[in-house]
Parts: sequence; structure tokens; C-alpha cells
Amino acid sequence: MNINNPILLSAKINGDVIFGENVKVVEPVNMYGCTIGSNCFIGPFVEIQKDVIIGDFCKIQSHAFICELVTIGEKCFIGHGVMFINDLFDSGGPANGDKTKWKHTVIGNNVSIGSNATILPVTICSNVVIGAGAVVTKDISKPGIYAGNPAKFLRKI
Repeated sequence: MNINNPILLSAKINGDVIFGENVKVVEPVNMYGCTIGSNCFIGPFVEIQKDVIIGDFCKIQSHAFICELVTIGEKCFIGHGVMFINDLFDSGGPANGDKTKWKHTVIGNNVSIGSNATILPVTICSNVVIGAGAVVTKDISKPGIYAGNPAKFLRKI
């Protein structure tokens, strides 16, 4: 592989991405069909798929994967390597493009998600901290700090 190939080193941002004001994107990234709010930071090696909405003042660190059907509120932090999942393999395997089997994820405002956490299709209320490496398998409706696999409430903030 030739590391000087500009195609390998450049950002891939399709024209259908909607950006708010003052957004910083660090290459390389893969973004398409999504909406990024104002004053956001998107780190390198991030993929943000279509129909994702990211609110204002969010920071998305490197190597995060934000799949379709995810909505992230305002003033959120998504750590390095965080993975969002929209396919629960309900039929014993992947949906194979049958998007009717995919599920939504909604993240409230002021949510921080630690590095390498995995977020299944859930709703997380505002004012929550998810610990590094946590696996969120159920909705979170109470503000506080959560960690573990599966993620459990540890304490109030």
C-alpha cells in the first residue's frame, strides 16, 4: 500500500452532510447523510452514517462509529472507539440490509461516553456518564454514572 496516496489520506465527506457553524473535522473521516450541529469537533478515523443527528457543542473522538438511526443531544462527549449498534441480530444473524429490523438510539444532552464503550439501541437521558468499556444494553432514564458489562448505575453525579 502506498501511504502517499491522497485518496487514502483524505476525508470522505459527501455533499449531503449538513454542517452547523464552526465545525472542525480532522481527516480522515467517513461521513454521509448526517447532520452535525454547530461548534462540534469530529476527530480522525470517525464514521458517521446517514440519518445521524449530532447536536451543538459535541466532541466525537477518534475511531468512533456512529451508525444510522442515532441521535445525539447537545454538549455530548463521545470517547475514542465508541461503537453504536443498530442491528441486534434478532433473527439470529445480521439484518442483511433489511432496515426495518434496525432500531434507534437516542442520547440526551450533557452525556459523556467513555472510550471503547458499546451502545446498543437504547435511550439515554440527559446528564449521564458512561464509563470506558461499558456495554449499554438497556435504556437509562436516571442521571448518573454507569459502568460495566452490562452497564449498571454506580452513583449520582
